Amino acid sequence: MGANQIGGHAAISILETYGVDTVFGIPGVHTLDLYRGIADRKMRHIGVRHEQGAGFMADGYARASGKPGVCCLITGPGLLNAATPIGQAYSDSVPVLVLCSVNASKDLGKGRGRLHEISDQRAAIAPVTAFARTIYQAGDLPQAVADAYKVFETGRPRPVVLEMPLDMLSAPADLGRPQRLKAEPPKAKAEDLTAAAKLIDAARTPLVIAGGGTVDCATALRAFVEKSGALCVTTTAGKGVFPDSHPASLGATLSLPATQDYLAKADLVIAIGTEMSETDSWNDFVTFNGKLIRIDLDAYTLTRDYEPTVGLLAEAGATLQALTPMIAGKAPADLDKAAAIRTKNRSNLTPLQQKHAKVLDAIRAALPANGVISTDMTQIAYTANTYFPCEEPRTWLHPVGFGTLGYAMPAAIGAKIACPDRDVVAVAGDAGFLFTVQDLGTAVEQNLALPIIVWNNDLLAQIQMDMVRLDIGEIGVRPRNPNYLALAEAFGCRAVRPDSLAGLTRAIEEAFRADGPTLIEVQENAAYLS
Repeated sequence: MGANQIGGHAAISILETYGVDTVFGIPGVHTLDLYRGIADRKMRHIGVRHEQGAGFMADGYARASGKPGVCCLITGPGLLNAATPIGQAYSDSVPVLVLCSVNASKDLGKGRGRLHEISDQRAAIAPVTAFARTIYQAGDLPQAVADAYKVFETGRPRPVVLEMPLDMLSAPADLGRPQRLKAEPPKAKAEDLTAAAKLIDAARTPLVIAGGGTVDCATALRAFVEKSGALCVTTTAGKGVFPDSHPASLGATLSLPATQDYLAKADLVIAIGTEMSETDSWNDFVTFNGKLIRIDLDAYTLTRDYEPTVGLLAEAGATLQALTPMIAGKAPADLDKAAAIRTKNRSNLTPLQQKHAKVLDAIRAALPANGVISTDMTQIAYTANTYFPCEEPRTWLHPVGFGTLGYAMPAAIGAKIACPDRDVVAVAGDAGFLFTVQDLGTAVEQNLALPIIVWNNDLLAQIQMDMVRLDIGEIGVRPRNPNYLALAEAFGCRAVRPDSLAGLTRAIEEAFRADGPTLIEVQENAAYLS
């Protein structure tokens, strides 16, 4: 990096050192020097129609690939427009790095009415980040990016926001050749591993709960489960890390009664990379009476809500690899019991869920095992969280904790850009789809072979059902919908409305081969779903 470079170049050059090759964003008057760096470094830029789309795309990119997603956003409204997806990434432990501008150093906090000014931008975004930092001089960039990647690679991987004052972005910057700084995750203590192994060997009915912290150690998890004689249930964030087809799998059914009954009776629970939060079980607390082993990178999570018998502050994969040889091994888990639980969990579908299941089966028939499905906060996805079978990790993207609408399509765009050789499909409800519909333009621009399934019931159905249940008069739950096929075609997108389940599977398969995205509308009252 020569002496004629500026702060905007320095930021992009350091990202290159960390392997970043794609940035999501919208150029603005305050980020021109960052975009000068993007252009000069020939980094791929994905232009979006709203900063919310940039944040969701970065999230989907990260979840599908395992690499941090990166956004470039302008001061004030640009960053705050992305606060919702940043919050979603924070809640679901997704590594997203946000580079944004902020007003010049001399103006910060002074309320001078500068363009895009808010009194304290960093304070506004800090609650939904691992950390937010102001970079006053280019020389602070290498450490700031290293600190971000330390969070992503060795701790709970939550978003990081680095804001750069306008004067810093345009000032000369000569940092030499940037070097990537390395960090190591914490490792379990030998005495804790020994204590955990003794508990596992003594257990008669162990149950593993595998959360999002296990998505990169599927092989180690499977070896551990099989040797320990445990059954395994995943959270929604961990869906697919333990194959649903495995006879010891209970799927992602922590919220269902048969699984919760087994959990309550297990004499040992081994919780790996999971908060065991409300949105994992849809109860205030998970109920169990056995002993507890927790494995987690986050010290707070390790002891929060449930005090472990043995707590291992460590990365899941390395811990499982160390722990598996230490346990004696035992007869296979009660596989008949697992089969009975799976059967019971699937036997109580409501009529609406049975409709969902037909559509989900049609999607599964079209989607290969390594294909990615990105969903929204919508009833069909709530059914799918427990029903839809997944065989591999990083194939199920759902906005679990924060629970935002508008996630499905932009996250699917990010996933497809991250993994162009894998099939990706988005599933959104009619209302949630409209939150980020404008980024159909991005999918068309990028020529993404992306099926986008819109489940249309012309209703905010979950809220309407809750209003009826609570004897509240309906308010605001029947919005007037557009013609979705015409809307998609206006963006230059293919659009179809299948008239059979076989037609739905065929439409998805054709969309995977198309030159551009395809909107596929599925109407809840369609005759073929009756």
